[in-house]
Amino acid sequence: MVESATAWWMRGPARSRDITEEPPHTEPPARRRLGLEIWIVLGLSLGMSAVYSVVSITAKLTAEGGLSAQTSTLNASRSVREYLDLTYQLLDIASTLVPVALVLWLLAGDTPGWRRRLGLDRGNGLRDALHGAGLAALIGLPGLLLYVVGRELGVTTTIVASGLNEHWWTIPVLILQAVKNAVLEEVIVVGYLMNRLRRLDWPWVRVIGASALLRGSYHLYQGFGPFVGNAIMGVVFAEWYRRGGRVWALIVAHTILDVVSFVGYDLFAKPLGLA
Repeated sequence: MVESATAWWMRGPARSRDITEEPPHTEPPARRRLGLEIWIVLGLSLGMSAVYSVVSITAKLTAEGGLSAQTSTLNASRSVREYLDLTYQLLDIASTLVPVALVLWLLAGDTPGWRRRLGLDRGNGLRDALHGAGLAALIGLPGLLLYVVGRELGVTTTIVASGLNEHWWTIPVLILQAVKNAVLEEVIVVGYLMNRLRRLDWPWVRVIGASALLRGSYHLYQGFGPFVGNAIMGVVFAEWYRRGGRVWALIVAHTILDVVSFVGYDLFAKPLGLA
């Protein structure tokens, strides 16, 4: 009998690595150093984003009209001058990816076979793409429904997925922003954090919970609907990775979701007056 497509991509790759293996014993001094490393990495990247997100949601909750009257603008223009704005956008993309380079450098220094372990080796590109597309389909529609429900309940802000002015480079930059978000989040929140927490002997349920909570937290500025939706996405992605999934596939899935959101908003919502 031919295996269904859903069962095929949920099963993940044919165990090119074993993320479920027991982590090596880490001595107390090394554990303290590893814990400090995690805090530094998060403080330079998505952990600090989560702190800002908490401050932002607090400000929106206490503003006139409450949360439902507030707007969260993604990919905002930085200047009314076209090429200055483009320069700012490209600098933002490049600078945001620096923590990714840092964590890959850290993993390469003490994790044998780190590319294979994370699922960032060459592997099977077609399989990664198909798994990513399947995960995007699994997450996309429920995420949209959560946003609609959140707006109806007044616990989600109006999300403007593209605040860029109209230029010849708008769509390419939105695609680059989508790729940047995917690489940053999946490498750090899944690949790096989950492997490091396992090195600290955390049980899988805590590892998956921490990864999912972090993902939800830095989206909290958008409201409680996106917080819940991204936390659920975090559980799905982390569990899929634990079962032998690859970070490349997660990057593909995340990129698809953000490209559809950013570019779709720019091409359809704005012209229809839904912005």
